[in-house]
Amino acid sequence: MSSEIVELNVGGVFYTTTSRTLTTQPDSKLTILFNNKENALRDSKGRIFIDRDGVLFRYIIDFLRDGTLSLPETFREKERLKREAEYYQLPALIESLTVNLQHQQPGVITVGYRGSFQFGKDGLADVKFRKLSRILVCGRVSLCREVFGETLNESRDPDHGIVERYTSRFFLKHSFLEQAFDMLTEQGFKLVGSCGSGTAGTAAEPKPGVDTEENKWNHYNEFVFVRE
Repeated sequence: MSSEIVELNVGGVFYTTTSRTLTTQPDSKLTILFNNKENALRDSKGRIFIDRDGVLFRYIIDFLRDGTLSLPETFREKERLKREAEYYQLPALIESLTVNLQHQQPGVITVGYRGSFQFGKDGLADVKFRKLSRILVCGRVSLCREVFGETLNESRDPDHGIVERYTSRFFLKHSFLEQAFDMLTEQGFKLVGSCGSGTAGTAAEPKPGVDTEENKWNHYNEFVFVRE
């Protein structure tokens, strides 16, 4: 079968491949689409347009080229990629992702944060909901890296080279608690417990630059996530 170069626009991300690659799987939606490309939706440049996740499509193309699943070590979107594989009707890729998801390492990750409530010029009348100084991460090093990837800050951890160990010195490069929760949920973790210190205030003098009223509302919360 002869092959021609094909340009695609997948969700706004552009790809150049060949007809041979796209039709590797005879019963896939891509094969059906290419065999009827005269009726395909096209963008303003004439590229075939597919209204799906353009970033994840790179893994679809890789699989069609090589017939194997190869993902980065810190890849966190296996469930989403599986949905894409189901859309494109690629049974072998669906099976590989299913097996991959079933063999995820079980474990426990604890997420904690020190926070307060931020006050404006008008004091209590101008309270902002939450002010986090840092989100802390505790658990097995390999597991924490798998879940949080590049958002994990390891600069305070003294034993960088040792992977199969535990640490309580990791923290995140951002201060969005819900983003951390989303990342854990995407990797199959479930919240099993939490605790907090409450906002009891303190008699100690606040550090320079820290608002006295805000200092009274300092608290620490911790959340335990488990993947079985």
